[in-house]
Amino acid sequence: MSKKRRQHSPEFKFKVALEAAKGNKTLAEVASDAGVHPNQISQWKSQLLEEGAALFRRGGDRSVQEFEKREAELYEQIGRLQMELDWLKKKAARFD
Repeated sequence: MSKKRRQHSPEFKFKVALEAAKGNKTLAEVASDAGVHPNQISQWKSQLLEEGAALFRRGGDRSVQEFEKREAELYEQIGRLQMELDWLKKKAARFD
C-alpha cells in the first residue's frame, strides 16, 4: 500500500530551511525535529539562499512590475475601446 505524500506549508518550509541555514544544529538534527528527510531540507535551504536575495533587490519583484505594466496597458485599451463605442453609438443614432 502506498503512503500518501505530505504537503508542507510555505511557512513550515521557510522555518525549517532557516533553522538549517543558521547552522546551530546539524542537518540530521533539524531533519529529525521536523520529521522531514535531510535531502529535502537541503533543497529548501538552497532555495532559500538562492531566492532570498530577491526580497532585498531594488525596484521590487519583476513579475509585480510586469503585471502592473500589463494592467495599465489593458486599462488604456479599455478606455480607447469605450471611446470608440460611444462614437459609433452616436454615428449609428443618425441612421435610426
